[in-house]
Amino acid sequence: MDVNSYSGNDQLIHDDLNVQQIDADEDLLEDFPDDIEVIDLVQSRITSIKALGLERFHQLDSLCLRQNQIRKIECLPKTLTELDLYDNLLRHIENLDEQVHLKNLDLSFNNIKKIENVNHLKELENLYFVQNRIRKIENLEGLTKLENLELGGNNIRNIENLDTLTNIEKLWLGKNKITKLENLENLQRLSLLSIQANRITRFENLNCLSHCLRELYISHNGLTSFEGIEALENLEVLDVSNNYIKHLSHLKGLKNLQEFWASNNEFDSFQEIEDELGGLEKLETVYFEGNPLQKSNPALYRNKIRLCLPKLLQIDATPTR
Repeated sequence: MDVNSYSGNDQLIHDDLNVQQIDADEDLLEDFPDDIEVIDLVQSRITSIKALGLERFHQLDSLCLRQNQIRKIECLPKTLTELDLYDNLLRHIENLDEQVHLKNLDLSFNNIKKIENVNHLKELENLYFVQNRIRKIENLEGLTKLENLELGGNNIRNIENLDTLTNIEKLWLGKNKITKLENLENLQRLSLLSIQANRITRFENLNCLSHCLRELYISHNGLTSFEGIEALENLEVLDVSNNYIKHLSHLKGLKNLQEFWASNNEFDSFQEIEDELGGLEKLETVYFEGNPLQKSNPALYRNKIRLCLPKLLQIDATPTR
């Protein structure tokens, strides 16, 4: 018998010397120097941050523990400016009291139900909570330096409690249960709003963003009209794909519009495209695929769009030249 085999209970177990052994959490960092600044351990089957013994890394700046099996935030160095715990098993945000230098925090793809214990992290610039179980936007009052907030893929029903985020530039709220555009008045630096796959039925309360908003992504909602969007005179990119809009009225004032994505709506008039969009001198790209005007004229559709808007550089995914 092979000396590396064991037989018993009618089973034969072979030691395969080619199988890569997974180190215990305690051993993963044993060869790392104490003065290392970046640690990146992705898909390492880590279950405990405490077991890693991070306290000896007094200059650690960035810690990435993506796609592990961590259940608790604990025992982190005070020096961190970047912490990435994407795709773990976290249920609570905790033990970040001393991590006051954090600028980037990613807790996406966990099981977090409540935003808490982060409003003291006053240096935060980027905060990610994608695909958790959060129901309410709250406890962000101290994050006055925050520039980018990602809350997509949660169970949020209302836009609220953002008043103190006066430096925020990008707000991502896609794939939630939001029914109304509201409480955006204090976000005077907001240049990008993504609110795709929600339950929005109207453009409203947008006057406050007229000078700053450049990109609006509001596809997969319940919109039936552009009424209310005319306030966004500095808008450059507008995505209204997969809604129920039939007419292009209220768009003439969007003089800075460069990209207009409107696939899978109810548009059926080429003449309306010319009348409503023809005066938008900066418009370069349009998407009308999946609308009645495309489905009823598939062979002539592109040429008709080009005749209506001769300055276009791209129709759907295809360049015009």
